[in-house]
Amino acid sequence: MNHHYNWVAGRRVASAGVLALCALASSVSAQTFPSKPIRLVVGFPPGGPADYTARVIGDKLPSLLGGNVIVENRVGANATIGADHVAKSAPDGHTLFVTTCGAMAISPHIGAKLPYDPVRDFTPIAQVVTAYSTLVVHPSLPVKNAKEFVALARARKGQITMASTGIGSIPHLAQELLKTAAKIDLVHVPYKGAGPVITDAIGGQISSLVLDVTPLLPHIKAGKLRAIGIAGDKRVPLLPDVATLEEQGFKNVEAPNWYAMFGPAKIPRAIVDRLNDAVRKVLTMPDVRERLVSTGADPVLSTPEQLADLLNRDLAKWGKLIRDNNITE
Repeated sequence: MNHHYNWVAGRRVASAGVLALCALASSVSAQTFPSKPIRLVVGFPPGGPADYTARVIGDKLPSLLGGNVIVENRVGANATIGADHVAKSAPDGHTLFVTTCGAMAISPHIGAKLPYDPVRDFTPIAQVVTAYSTLVVHPSLPVKNAKEFVALARARKGQITMASTGIGSIPHLAQELLKTAAKIDLVHVPYKGAGPVITDAIGGQISSLVLDVTPLLPHIKAGKLRAIGIAGDKRVPLLPDVATLEEQGFKNVEAPNWYAMFGPAKIPRAIVDRLNDAVRKVLTMPDVRERLVSTGADPVLSTPEQLADLLNRDLAKWGKLIRDNNITE
């Protein structure tokens, strides 16, 4: 009996020792973190909104974490190349992914099977901003708001073109939501990326598009494009006179794009907390907020758990829309 008791007691002591060592290793890794440059991997080209957001945050992180922060663009396949690289990186907090909703919540439902799982293979760190989508038209189109646009689309059935940045992109899915809510038919014209879409929209080759407000803003201000509705739950501060689509009578046309920071799966919690704390501090800095808000983005302070919930909600929401509309590449 004594032997059994001693053996069990010994096992308990050993287990406690292992747990203590794990806790110690985690705290030591957090204290020595970062031990080399932190790489913020962006799956989009330099100069785009995701890249800009990563650089604005990356500029400030060294003052809070120490060490260097490098933004690395790994472009291709709607950011899935960058995502795959981060998913396969060491879970030590030194390789992070600054991405949009698309690569994490939409790509898993469209096209070829991905080499990663957005939930299983990543550690949520923090949401960074929400970027609201805006419905714009070429100024030659005789409409001043979404109601007039819908009336025109009904009158010219099958003639109004609406561009997107690709099949299954947020702009494309926003378009599908609008078509359902307004019961209209639009001719979808998919492009590869925001640059060519905006060029052709300004040139009048396409009638309309829904896109993040960020790249559209200068062209709206210059009168080259007309904003007629916000595909989000509130108005954009930089476009206060543009009503949401819901305000104009079209429900559930909400397609906000979010930008967030993830790491590979299994990053120690202490390092996740340090990174989350640093990102939140950066987002409260007045100059950072000003730089992000000036692009039409809405800075968001979130916990890792809130980002995980957001990802799961959007995986379900966009997955259903994609299946219901048989959207495939």
